[in-house]
Amino acid sequence: MKYFRSLLKDIGGGPAAEFALVLPLAIIFLFGIIDVGRLMWTWNMAEKATQMGVRYAVVTDYVVPGIATQSFVGQSSLTQGDPIPVSAYGTTTCIKPSTTVTCTCVGTCPWGASPTVATGSPDPFTRIFNRMDAIMPELAPANIQVLYKPSGLGFAGDPNGSDIAPLVTVQLTGVTFQPFLLQLFGGTITLPNFSASLTLEDGAGTVSN
Repeated sequence: MKYFRSLLKDIGGGPAAEFALVLPLAIIFLFGIIDVGRLMWTWNMAEKATQMGVRYAVVTDYVVPGIATQSFVGQSSLTQGDPIPVSAYGTTTCIKPSTTVTCTCVGTCPWGASPTVATGSPDPFTRIFNRMDAIMPELAPANIQVLYKPSGLGFAGDPNGSDIAPLVTVQLTGVTFQPFLLQLFGGTITLPNFSASLTLEDGAGTVSN
């Protein structure tokens, strides 16, 4: 009986009990710090991949090749040498949800919206994806959108190349991040869309510096 009384009065294990109470919070805090670093790394990769994708897109072949050969002489009452207004054409958006590139147009797109695939080589969309995939390997083609928007730049009947220099935008959508704390439950966080835009340069070729 005396032994049990002394055991009840013993407070030698107090620090261990306090440590056991604090340990779960300390672990959560530690993994939270690690997850913030991982999130910033993923965020930075997504931004860099988007920037590299649009840089590649403006100096290589159009995803919709008809844009490069479209003459605006006679379109919207334009004559040879007239500046091409923003209202002369709409926005073309290209995606690759599976094995086929599909493009849609909002507004008037005189070149149509049908991409072509060069025989024996990757199509322009796939080349853009491959460039981005080198920066962020977890991407899929379905995460990428390539948009050609009116910029107000260009002249009807330009003899030196394409009549227009559209604003090219590459977007990343559906990029996910899985914190350590959610891995036990299979949960993920969907990051906001990433976007980068540049004015088209030559729009021809298959390589970029």
